[in-house]
Amino acid sequence: MLENVNVVLVCTSHPGNIGAVARAMKTMGLSRLTLVSPSDYPSDVAETRASGATDVLADAKVVGTLAEALADCSVVIGASARSRHIPWPLMNPRQAGEKVQEAIAAGNRVALVFGRERTGLTNEELAQCHVHVNIPANPDYASLNLAAAVQVIAYEVRMSHLAAADKLQHAGDGQWGVSWDHPLATQLELNGFFQHLEETLVEIDFLDPNNPKQLMPRLRRLFQRAAPDKIEVNILRGILTMVRANRRKE
Repeated sequence: MLENVNVVLVCTSHPGNIGAVARAMKTMGLSRLTLVSPSDYPSDVAETRASGATDVLADAKVVGTLAEALADCSVVIGASARSRHIPWPLMNPRQAGEKVQEAIAAGNRVALVFGRERTGLTNEELAQCHVHVNIPANPDYASLNLAAAVQVIAYEVRMSHLAAADKLQHAGDGQWGVSWDHPLATQLELNGFFQHLEETLVEIDFLDPNNPKQLMPRLRRLFQRAAPDKIEVNILRGILTMVRANRRKE
């Protein structure tokens, strides 16, 4: 099931860090790596730093945008070292490991997203994550190398996976205590819904595109917190379609 965990690195500047991340992943049984617009890759430096994990690099996928990297993922966890203007669901690495295990046991793909070495993920990138994970490092020196941060969270993912090995029959119970009847919506499907929602709100004069404030980020947070499944997203989009159709009849 760990093959459903995708480590996503956004705009990594040094190829050595990519290799070190591949090594950290392989030691914890993770193999799926996606690189979003890396500055210098492929690179001999990355292969050297991978130190035996070159198979992870060989299979790595390089894409142009974070949205493309997350398109087939239903649960997205983004690493964040600082608080944000709008509060977002936040976990420590141990809680994140448990969340990942719960998701992959139910057949969902999970993305663990890490940002730039110096500045991390932007607010817009973190808004695409269902939850943020923060490593409670020493506040007097909280700077972790990219590979070290991946190692910490990958370790917790593996520990949760191993802990669940003897009770996998209960892993599908999920957050509501029952096995769910449909798979969770993918990030691609959610993004389509959010675009549909924004266009509808503009059309019915609820959202002013010239003064949007924080309406769409707050609505995104609301729906991502609910973790809708594929059928629920289709229902919501059907409602939006009907609202727009009736609006045009007026």
